[in-house]
Amino acid sequence: MNMRAAICLGYGPPERVCIVRLPKPVPKPDEILIRVRASTVSSADHRIRALDMPPGIPLWLARAALGWRRPRRGVLGTELAGTVEAVGKAAKNFRVGERVFAFPGVELGGHADYRCLPATGRVVHMPDGMDFIEAAAMSFGGTAALDFLRRGQAMPGERILIRGASGAVGSAAVQLARHSGLRVAAVCSGDNAAWVEALGAERVIDYRKTDVFAHGERYDLVFDTVGGVPLAKWAPLLRPRGRLLLLANGLSDVLQVCGRSLPRDVSLVTGMAGERRQDLEHLAALFAAGAYRPAIDRVYPFARIREAHAYVDTGRKRGSVVVTFDHGGATTLDSSTTDLERHRATS
Repeated sequence: MNMRAAICLGYGPPERVCIVRLPKPVPKPDEILIRVRASTVSSADHRIRALDMPPGIPLWLARAALGWRRPRRGVLGTELAGTVEAVGKAAKNFRVGERVFAFPGVELGGHADYRCLPATGRVVHMPDGMDFIEAAAMSFGGTAALDFLRRGQAMPGERILIRGASGAVGSAAVQLARHSGLRVAAVCSGDNAAWVEALGAERVIDYRKTDVFAHGERYDLVFDTVGGVPLAKWAPLLRPRGRLLLLANGLSDVLQVCGRSLPRDVSLVTGMAGERRQDLEHLAALFAAGAYRPAIDRVYPFARIREAHAYVDTGRKRGSVVVTFDHGGATTLDSSTTDLERHRATS
């Protein structure tokens, strides 16, 4: 039996992504087979498909890591939600028909009708009240924000500045930092100011009108989810024993780390975000308690996944961009916009 999958045939624009037929996977004894109901097109998918690397990372190095002519893992998609279709003989804790969300992460594969994952891996049950659109967007931004806030040893009462507060990671960080008792200042465009305030920011700085590096305030933590800023430029914004959290760092940032261009009492947290099942479980618990909800910008049917990629390419998405699967087998363009309308009507 075959399934639909969106495969990246080569680096370049969204047109390099094509919906094809691939064999439906069969779960190994320790795996479960998930019928995917929704996934996301994330900034990670954009970077891989477009070969758009952080500043200073040479393309030859990126190709060596990802694949020379095209991604080795051609089916992109870092997160997904769906129902358990089959359970391997040795797999435990899951039953056919249960609703789950999962985080394949760097292993990708979410842009397909079905995905096999280890039952002991990054797969958790969906809490009551969560729909597939929300569940699909739970993992990428939420786990990155949790991981960096944890490694930055964020404490209640501290002040944190979050740059890129309207993205998937930034919007999650605003909510999670506020829930942890931090005082949040958020950097984003003025168009998103009211929305980011509603997420929990105490103050919103419009980067189009205010130079955040010249406004004279200092913070215990700075969380940069965008990248491209020299380390030394952040130093005046940090209090003594402050922590600088860099998510989207390029090669130049790594070299600066070696050169130590920050004050000695400032700690630096950087590198790839961790991918842990425990964080998914924690996010699910926070959702059930009403303390966290992933931000959804747009929803596209799977047949229009190229449009989803094109929108992410603009760099203006607010939260997550979701693609939904109807499992009807159609591969032609669908003009339907009811998925997001239905989601918002029930939210």
